[in-house]
Amino acid sequence: MALTTVRSTGIGSLPAISGANLTTLNASNISSGTLSTDRYVQGGITEADSWRISADFTGNASPITSWERCDTSFDKIGTGLSHSSGIFTFPSTGKYYVSGWLTGDLNGSSRYNQFAMQHTPDNGTYTTRAIGDSLVTAVSGAEGSWSSYLNYFVDITNTTNDKIRFLFAAANGSVRVMGNTNTSYSGFTCIKLGAT
Repeated sequence: MALTTVRSTGIGSLPAISGANLTTLNASNISSGTLSTDRYVQGGITEADSWRISADFTGNASPITSWERCDTSFDKIGTGLSHSSGIFTFPSTGKYYVSGWLTGDLNGSSRYNQFAMQHTPDNGTYTTRAIGDSLVTAVSGAEGSWSSYLNYFVDITNTTNDKIRFLFAAANGSVRVMGNTNTSYSGFTCIKLGAT
């Protein structure tokens, strides 16, 4: 038979809640160890970074190397990624969201303009994890423009070995990728979402 009512007979009166009724938390009820800001939300996002291509380049790039951290109307949260010769290293382990974009133009046609993100778990063997692709068609008397986008979630378990890099490949070697030191025509953002 289901319990639908609780009889007050025999329970007695309950005291009003006040500071006198409250007791300290028993330390034995707290598990040992330290709380990690990676596992418990304490102040929101702990890492966010944004990079852009600082100058135009033409043709393929494997990897793209002309990166700079955005420094106009932006400041990273946390330590941020570090960069060397097109390779990005993460400041701490965790699950990161990466979102990138390239824009460019061409006086002609290119049937593919591929923007790719690669990841290595061993600081050596890179595998393509995300690709953004687009085409540009010849426009009479004008340059045609194009854009490619990619998004990926990457799990960084080792800050020494886990790295990412970005590549560009086009069907037409005259395709221009736009870059600028003040405006993010092409770039990527990276946000740490939680612990690994």
